[in-house]
Amino acid sequence: MILYIHGFGGSGRGHKAMLLRQQLQAVGFLAPSLPTHPQLAIETLSELIECVARFEPVGVIGSSLGGFYALCLSERFPSLRAVLINPALRPYETLRCALGPTGGLNLHDGSRYEWHEGHLQALRSMAPSQYRKENLLLLTQLGDELLDAREAITALHGCEQVVEEEGSHGFDGLERHVPRIRAFLAAVEAGSARCGSPARGRQCEAVVG
Repeated sequence: MILYIHGFGGSGRGHKAMLLRQQLQAVGFLAPSLPTHPQLAIETLSELIECVARFEPVGVIGSSLGGFYALCLSERFPSLRAVLINPALRPYETLRCALGPTGGLNLHDGSRYEWHEGHLQALRSMAPSQYRKENLLLLTQLGDELLDAREAITALHGCEQVVEEEGSHGFDGLERHVPRIRAFLAAVEAGSARCGSPARGRQCEAVVG
């Protein structure tokens, strides 16, 4: 099963989620709409992985804030493979601009929700202490208007990377890379690698998508 993790204010019915669902539903695809509170979001994702992994392998795809979630889950589940699409590595800093009683925007229905300092602290507390680069595939575009793609390229040096000129934060032409994504997550489809139990020691604590 492949689990898609949407970004800040997104949902399981967003453009990338729908595109990937169409392309990957044959191998098992799930794109949940996550709670806005970071702690609840990461707990929801962890429970899904733990439940599904009892019966079949799991791989994740995370976009923007969802990429940060995917990194946290990759640390928690040592053999979990993750595809990162224009990931936010420091959402506790880049999402400071959204602080306020109506700072969060739900892109599905246009509604607003509160985003406060406690959310940022939760994100900071769960920042991964290491990256399991052998289990990561980075897809990023230098034209990202919201995040500096060079930060992810540098921080994730040593993992498999696809770097494109121009583009956008939404990652233009994602459908072109679905075969690459499927190949990277082939172990998930083949059932040859399960994510296993959460790693002992430090665990992720929170994040929203």
